[in-house]
Amino acid sequence: MTESGDPKAALNLPNALSLLRLVAIPVVLICLLFPGKWWSFFAALFLSIAFITDMLDGYYARKYAAVTVLGKFLDPLADKILVSMTLIMLISLARVPAWMVVVIVAREIAVTGLRSVAVNEGIVIQASMLGKYKTVFQAVATIALCLHYEYFGLDLHAVGMVLLWIALILTLASGWAYFQAFYRVFFPN
Repeated sequence: MTESGDPKAALNLPNALSLLRLVAIPVVLICLLFPGKWWSFFAALFLSIAFITDMLDGYYARKYAAVTVLGKFLDPLADKILVSMTLIMLISLARVPAWMVVVIVAREIAVTGLRSVAVNEGIVIQASMLGKYKTVFQAVATIALCLHYEYFGLDLHAVGMVLLWIALILTLASGWAYFQAFYRVFFPN
């Protein structure tokens, strides 16, 4: 897998998919502005499509050796903004407790800051499997909370809250793991 700093190479399919995720954010938020089951369904649909682009951009970047500096920055940023903005919007709809969102968003900012400091020192702190599980649970919880209503006898708000609790635990655990990795690298003994 090669990395390219060439601006033309940055305009590839994986990076376009990451940009599409960023474009999906206002669409999801606009859908959530309107009350009702259908608007919630459309918000969840666009959010699901955005999360699918996350899987696809990673797959294409690895398969076709299309990893770029821009992509390494854009991919996790798009994920974090998508989840954070949607969860913040769900607070205003009384679908999630504000404190949970604050903890999740604070962790995302802190880990991004740690990774940025490490990168500036020429050290890459890779995403852990725990962090990847956290992302999956955050995504599925957020989709279920966007759906919110009962579908086919299933209370998706309750499902979303259970998944959000799991995501919160994984968020804290993976955040702690990043802080430990950072500490080991910068303060070895």
